Amino acid sequence: MKKGRISCKRAALLLLAASLLAFATGCGRDPSKETDAQLGLNAQQSAGRQIFQERCAACHYAYSSSGLKGPGLKKLFRKKFLPSGLPANDRFVEQTVVSGRGMMPAQGDALSQQRLDDLMSYLHTL
Repeated sequence: MKKGRISCKRAALLLLAASLLAFATGCGRDPSKETDAQLGLNAQQSAGRQIFQERCAACHYAYSSSGLKGPGLKKLFRKKFLPSGLPANDRFVEQTVVSGRGMMPAQGDALSQQRLDDLMSYLHTL
């Protein structure tokens, strides 16, 4: 009996440790399921999020570094370089969105300057 109790205690401690680790690393939170208000998005960022859902989400995850058809965009502007090797800044991200790159189709004809600005504003929140 005593041996079984130790195993139960050990299992409970391991479960608790795993739960705490998951909580600490944010595994329980899925920002893609949160509302714009929960994410703290302003009106422009919210509009950009809608554009992202319409034009980009089929190929890119917003809140993950994992790729789909294209790279995940989590912390896009906090990285030094884009997957293409270009600097991760407004100029090159906007150029990639407008003109396309590799397998990514150009979006320039589909986005007005205002919609592009809204999208860029949202991408800065990732």
